[in-house]
Amino acid sequence: MIRSSVVAATLVLGTTAFAESGDIVRDGEYLYLEAQHGEAWKAQDKEIDARLAEIREANGGKPPNFVYVLIDDVSFGILGNRAMNYVTGINTPNINDFADEGLSLMRMYTEPSCTPTRTAMLTGRHPVRAGQEEVKVALVGEGLADEEVTIAEILKEVGYNTSHVGKWHQGDIEQSFPHNQGFDWAAFPVHQQVQLSLMTQDAMKANNMVGFDPSGETNPFAIDQRFRPYGLVTGLEAEVGKLAREVHMEAGETWTQAKYHEMNVRYQKQAVEQLNDLASKDAPFFMQYWPLYPLNFVYDQEQQKSRNGGYMAEKMELLDEWLGEFFDAIDATGKADNTVVVLMADNGIFNYYSPNSGMMELIYRGGKTQHLEGGVRTDAFVRWPGVIPAGSAAGDIIHVSDLFTTFARIAGGTDHIPRDRVIDGVDQTALLLEGEGNSRRDYVYVYEGPLLRSIVKQDIKMHMPAPGLPGAAAPVFNLLRDPREMNPIIGIALWSGASFQDMTKRHMNMIAKYPHLPIGKGVPYGGIENLRPESIETREVFDSWH
Repeated sequence: MIRSSVVAATLVLGTTAFAESGDIVRDGEYLYLEAQHGEAWKAQDKEIDARLAEIREANGGKPPNFVYVLIDDVSFGILGNRAMNYVTGINTPNINDFADEGLSLMRMYTEPSCTPTRTAMLTGRHPVRAGQEEVKVALVGEGLADEEVTIAEILKEVGYNTSHVGKWHQGDIEQSFPHNQGFDWAAFPVHQQVQLSLMTQDAMKANNMVGFDPSGETNPFAIDQRFRPYGLVTGLEAEVGKLAREVHMEAGETWTQAKYHEMNVRYQKQAVEQLNDLASKDAPFFMQYWPLYPLNFVYDQEQQKSRNGGYMAEKMELLDEWLGEFFDAIDATGKADNTVVVLMADNGIFNYYSPNSGMMELIYRGGKTQHLEGGVRTDAFVRWPGVIPAGSAAGDIIHVSDLFTTFARIAGGTDHIPRDRVIDGVDQTALLLEGEGNSRRDYVYVYEGPLLRSIVKQDIKMHMPAPGLPGAAAPVFNLLRDPREMNPIIGIALWSGASFQDMTKRHMNMIAKYPHLPIGKGVPYGGIENLRPESIETREVFDSWH
């Protein structure tokens, strides 16, 4: 049994015990677990190191490649499940086959919306620590800061080639673009699908957008001619060390749904091209493919196989076809056996457009922007042939930030993880190699923007009490008995109140010692060599009040 004095000593920030727990700065809850299981984890780590060495030796001394596919706004249960294909009317046979080839992570937690989730994966940190708290639509002059260290930058340090294709959504300033955050080459939109598919005349005609397109309504009393976003940059392509270029958009041209579809088609083609280019080289590689579909706001496609017919459901089926092609391309490289492929969604559905979109809540209540399970629980699958058994599953808790630390460990890049800030990502290599029951996390802190809204611990979840209310009055839910978080069990779970309060204190203690870093700031659209005149004008209007 661990003596309480040992646990307490480990949690005193800045003590020798803290320094001995490892050079990486961990959150208080991890330290609490490490005080109880640290010796066993050290022993297991020696076995894991030996196994990783064996895997590398079997592959000619090369570490594994990584491919990370992140899908936008899909509820838990929609991906990879034939039974749910019949429930939802959305057919995903290729994703189902992929899920059967590896490990299904049944308790993958993300952040409640796309920008924060992507920041968490890239940096291994809760996005609030980097100022990346929310989704931004138009010009903000903000983004992922130079000071943040991404997994791409760590992998570059140990010899990886890197590429990114698809959604990025980490800011509109030069320092936040992917080719300045560790990627050798990138094709990406500056903003996201609200600009690309919703802020269009097509979406207005589909009755999904009101008040943006001037053909839909007129206002003779409008004075501010720039209240509606104007001249936004669309898609960029860039190489490391060079300026970015906007592509497939001419001066004065109006963005349309057809151009949005062309962008999706282009990214699918470029994803395969980049994969083949990376695989043709001798160095290990890391590739991200972050599709824009299924997020879509227009009926622009003939109904194919879907019985559902929703405008996002149709794109989900199209994306399934494309991912089948992409997975086949991975297999065709001849390097699939030494490639870790992760496929997951970034958060729950865009509830505001359900059910017409065809996407829906399933097991869990809530969606995008919400701390409820439906907002932060997503399907996630990992394929690593010969290492991870096909058809396996794990009910352990894992958070998207864990991919950062786990990829670094597998690649031999742990020494390059920064030591001057809290790293929330937990190394889950043991879970991947040893299977279910080997996670080193049984907790998650769930934020909505800058606010801590709930805490998950094992099968219990507490919604943070409203200001002024004591912790004992906080709603508590048993997620196994009440997955939709509808029936708080305050009275019969009073035992948990003090424990959740202690978890909150441990978390806040580390924030006090390592304050959040500021979001990156700069001139919008910096580092783009061919800005259209209308983009220059909209930047000048933006600058007029900054």
